[in-house]
Amino acid sequence: MGQSSGILIEAEDFADHGGWVLDSQFEAQMGSPYLLAHGLGKPVADATTRVEIAQAGEYEVFVRTRDWAAPHNPGRFSLSIDGVVLEAAFDAPEWSWQSAGKVTLAKGETALALHDLTGFDGRCDAIFLSRDGTVPPNEAGPAGRAWRKTMRGLPADPVDGGAYDVVVVGGGVAGCAAALTAARLGQKVALIHDRPVLGGNASKEIGLMPRGTQGKLLLELAARTPDGDLAALSLLQAEPTANVFLEHRIIAAERVGDRIVSVDAVQAKGEAETRFRGKMFIDTSGVAMLGVLAGAETLFGREARAEYDEPYAPEVADDMHHGNTLFFRTKMADQPVPFPDVPWATEISKDYANLSGQLTQPGQENGAGPNANPDNATFQFSADPSQAWMMQFPATHYWEYGQWLDPYTSGELVRDYLMRALYGTFSNVKNADREQYANLEFDWMAFVAAQGEFRRYKGDHVLTENDIRDHTRYNDMLVANDGFFCIHCAWGPGEGKYDFRLKDWIMDVRDQQPYGIPFRCLYSANIDNLLMAGKHISVTHVAGSSVKLMGNGAQHGVATAAAAFLCNEHGTTPRGLYDAHLDELIGLVDRLNGHEHAPGGRFVAVPG
Repeated sequence: MGQSSGILIEAEDFADHGGWVLDSQFEAQMGSPYLLAHGLGKPVADATTRVEIAQAGEYEVFVRTRDWAAPHNPGRFSLSIDGVVLEAAFDAPEWSWQSAGKVTLAKGETALALHDLTGFDGRCDAIFLSRDGTVPPNEAGPAGRAWRKTMRGLPADPVDGGAYDVVVVGGGVAGCAAALTAARLGQKVALIHDRPVLGGNASKEIGLMPRGTQGKLLLELAARTPDGDLAALSLLQAEPTANVFLEHRIIAAERVGDRIVSVDAVQAKGEAETRFRGKMFIDTSGVAMLGVLAGAETLFGREARAEYDEPYAPEVADDMHHGNTLFFRTKMADQPVPFPDVPWATEISKDYANLSGQLTQPGQENGAGPNANPDNATFQFSADPSQAWMMQFPATHYWEYGQWLDPYTSGELVRDYLMRALYGTFSNVKNADREQYANLEFDWMAFVAAQGEFRRYKGDHVLTENDIRDHTRYNDMLVANDGFFCIHCAWGPGEGKYDFRLKDWIMDVRDQQPYGIPFRCLYSANIDNLLMAGKHISVTHVAGSSVKLMGNGAQHGVATAAAAFLCNEHGTTPRGLYDAHLDELIGLVDRLNGHEHAPGGRFVAVPG
């Protein structure tokens, strides 16, 4: 929208994205969604748009971008205005506005085009046509958002998105289960999700199989369409009281005393802000985002062994956590496929040349891949030798990074590091045996990383390794969870030649029997109307390595939706529900699950 100081054109507002993709994962850190030229080494089609110039004259052109593998600048691109290519090198190592020189523009429509030069993930956030020498602000926080709102003519305050009985934040498997259950109980539900598709790590953007407890609701919502999408969205759209808000990221939470009264979310396309008011809130984001914004008590990293007497805990507590993973798939083409030299990638991958651990299609993981270096052996688990089936494995999750970094501020760095590792490994395979792998090409590489471990909530009970291993019984056992202890062990900082691969992976199948999740693990210890479902419930790091499975999260989703419904029915809090209505809650959850996972020692394992 034109202003006296100039004209701001957000990249996500381009009329035609061409071959560029909209990447909104990291806007909390860098300030805005951006367009990404994710061509796997082949330049993508131009992104184009037209802009109305109200006043003819000379404009200085600023482009906000980043050299994601500085100083190599693999993501080079050019900007053209009315067919004239601007001579500029966009090479800042951090997100910033860079001048592309001055142009003289006539009044009327002007055509803009982003032209990818490499296919290696060039990125453009926005373009600013400055009339008076104004340099646009680079802040990513409230000041930057306020400037963009002014330039785009957006209201300063969020618009009212309505009042809801239940607000669910996060549309992964747990969130879909919570929203669908609450809607079927007659609650007016808002499901707020920051991606264009539902499913989280199980979505077609990422493609993991939802392991863990395979309850009937999970089997219903996780059915896949031919293109790999989940059935969750169509099921929610069929519920008259369910409202799904895709591509909305929460940026603020308002509390009155110990209750959340509303959350604000910004939409990726257009960046309009909306306020959602609610009676009960369920955080299923997987990253405890609502709790972080609202000041909930949380846990992070690995607890010391002495704190809960957990055998798998380290002697000394630290901040190591499960990292993020990037999935990919290769194929053999019908003819030779060239691949450019990628020195900026091989400096990360070094001589690694094993592409095993591929996602063969959404829902099917751990596929084999070409290994051009016998020293890069298939991954060896640390496990009971009697469990021979898992000793050698082309493990998809072995591509992992970020375990020692802040997961809230380093997401783009981690994703980019993994992309460099994959591009470099692919190049190493191609060059190790140029005849055998002449036709090898990337079929697909996710640009959205599968999220690992972030903060976890602290509830009125913290589930431990021993609770799971010993099947400790509590009076508020609400649902059953299945699964092994699945502990990803990272190289220490500066340790390990290939730090984008796990150092070790502990896989302990225990007794293979389901264990119970107490209700007190599913609500916040210090916020009265906040429940949580998924891998960030109230668990230790070790216990969370089993609880984190998405099928388990679906069970938490069902349970928290039932609890939210009863809290609204009785005008109480989750803690009040535990004190006065626990039997009613257990009975309702049992009925919703069709007695597949009954409390009080009657857990029944469901195959899968």
